[in-house]
Amino acid sequence: MKKLLLIVALLGIGALRSASADVLVLVHGYLGSAQSWYESGVMERLSWRGYRHVGTFGYSPQGLLYQDLYQGTTDRPVFTVNLPSQAPVVIQADWLAAMLHEVQRRYPKQPINLVAHSAGGLVARMMLVRHGQLGVKQLITIATPHFGTGRAIQALDATDNGGMFGFVKSWLVKRATGPALYATAMQSRGLLFDLTPPAPGNMLFWLNQQPHPDIAYTSIMRIGTFYMPGDQLVPPLSQDLNRVPTLAGKVKTYSMAEGHMLTPQDGDLIGNLLAEPKPKS
Repeated sequence: MKKLLLIVALLGIGALRSASADVLVLVHGYLGSAQSWYESGVMERLSWRGYRHVGTFGYSPQGLLYQDLYQGTTDRPVFTVNLPSQAPVVIQADWLAAMLHEVQRRYPKQPINLVAHSAGGLVARMMLVRHGQLGVKQLITIATPHFGTGRAIQALDATDNGGMFGFVKSWLVKRATGPALYATAMQSRGLLFDLTPPAPGNMLFWLNQQPHPDIAYTSIMRIGTFYMPGDQLVPPLSQDLNRVPTLAGKVKTYSMAEGHMLTPQDGDLIGNLLAEPKPKS
């Protein structure tokens, strides 16, 4: 009888874990991909905590693509995405919304934790503003330029070939950067405009004034130390989502003495944040 009660109790615990499990969706940044989470060591750290990568969404002229990576059942499923990271934020946001609709179809009763790196955080915010909550219960952004970056202005200036001597400037910049990097910057100009600091008429000025869904928000910010300069692409203040007027006072913030790129420690912090007990409603 005791063995039977023990089995029933264990089955009950398993059912509770499954019922309360959340889906994790990882969104890469500019020039990143689903593979970024592996190359950085984030996915390995998450796997230590029982998270399993079940699939990757992509895009094509025919619509969504999906690569199924795990056929079994798991109570900590992880999805990654491949977005057109050189496209303007709104285009990427619409693709991400389509992917989350498919996640909801596969896991209809499970809330979604959205974790986004760099420009992917702006894509996630734009998606929430344009398409609503879509089952997302929290957004965690890592090194995201919520208030833009001067690097975008520099890249736009370097690829501005207008005027009488534009062809000379183009030749000089190509020679300094190399044809491949120059071509990448040229193809990314739409996104680069979206990454410029907020000013009347641009994307970030508009986005930062919009109401956001009532979910949990967290900013993971890269800061410098005496020995480490920190993020050389996005200033720490720009990464603070709590400075967005419509979210002021609602965002948890964490500081890390790291550079802009993802690190294994991000996997540890994400795991810790997802393991935090949620307040009872």
